[in-house]
Amino acid sequence: MTLTWKLVVDSRDAAALAEFWAAALGYEVEDPTALIDGLLAAGRLPAAAVLEREGRKLFRGYSAVRHPEDPHDPVSGIGQGRRILFQDVPEAKQGKNRLHLDVHSGGELDTVVARLEGLGATRVEEQQQGPAGHWWVMRDPEGNEFCVA
Repeated sequence: MTLTWKLVVDSRDAAALAEFWAAALGYEVEDPTALIDGLLAAGRLPAAAVLEREGRKLFRGYSAVRHPEDPHDPVSGIGQGRRILFQDVPEAKQGKNRLHLDVHSGGELDTVVARLEGLGATRVEEQQQGPAGHWWVMRDPEGNEFCVA
C-alpha cells in the first residue's frame, strides 16, 4: 500500500501564505477555478465561499501549493504529490512550531536567505554547529518558523 500525504498549515490568510510559500519553494498555487465555477453554476456553493486572487477563484479560507512537476487533477487543481494546504483558523499562532520545513539552499545560503527576506520572511537566529552545520532559523510572513541551510 502506498500512502499519500499533504502538509496542512493553519493560517490567518491562506491565500497570502500560499503565495509566499509557492514563491519560496518554486511551487505553484493550485487553481481550483474550474471546480469552483462548476459548483457555483450548479448552485452547490454560495458566492460568499469564494475568493478571487491573482486571477484564480479560491475556496475562502483555503489555498494550497504543489510541486510543478507532480501530477494534479486538471479540474480541481489538487496536487497528487508534494503539496502544502493552508487553512484559515480563528486564532493567531502561539508558541513555537512543533513541525517545521527545512529549505535546502544548495550551497547558496546567503542568496536564498536574502531572496526569502525579499518575499516577506524574517531572520530569527543564525546557527553554527561545526564546520558543516550552518543555517538560519527564519519566520514566514505569519510567524511560522522554518530553517534554511
